[in-house]
Amino acid sequence: MNETVLVVDDDDDIVCITQAMLVRRGFQVRVARSGKSALESLAERCPDVVLLDVMMPEMDGLEVLAQIRENPATSGTPVILLTAKAQDVDLLKGYAVGADYYITKPFTREQLLNGITHVLGGRLSEQGQPSPGDGPPPGSPVR
Repeated sequence: MNETVLVVDDDDDIVCITQAMLVRRGFQVRVARSGKSALESLAERCPDVVLLDVMMPEMDGLEVLAQIRENPATSGTPVILLTAKAQDVDLLKGYAVGADYYITKPFTREQLLNGITHVLGGRLSEQGQPSPGDGPPPGSPVR
């Protein structure tokens, strides 16, 4: 079975690009376009990884992340913040709320795969297996 990634973003372009990158690598991809729909999707079935935008209307990604961490059914789900917020204070706030990894937009395929590989502890299915050199970069943040 392939790893499932829940992509949570309100930007259609980011969703399309991210989904295409991941599907090509053999991941199953689910999409939520708001924080509320992300929490509903998580309640139905927990993915292997959540890619979560921070800046969304109504409920931002940090609020969603806090709720994921507070819920015993989802608290252990790896969450990668995928956001345009690139200041040190934003990164620190993301980790303080419970992010497992932080990727800033714009991002590369390698950054995305590195993050997913990192939060999954290096375990990926044969199809999702990253190319040599796609492992976590030295000094990667660890939660």
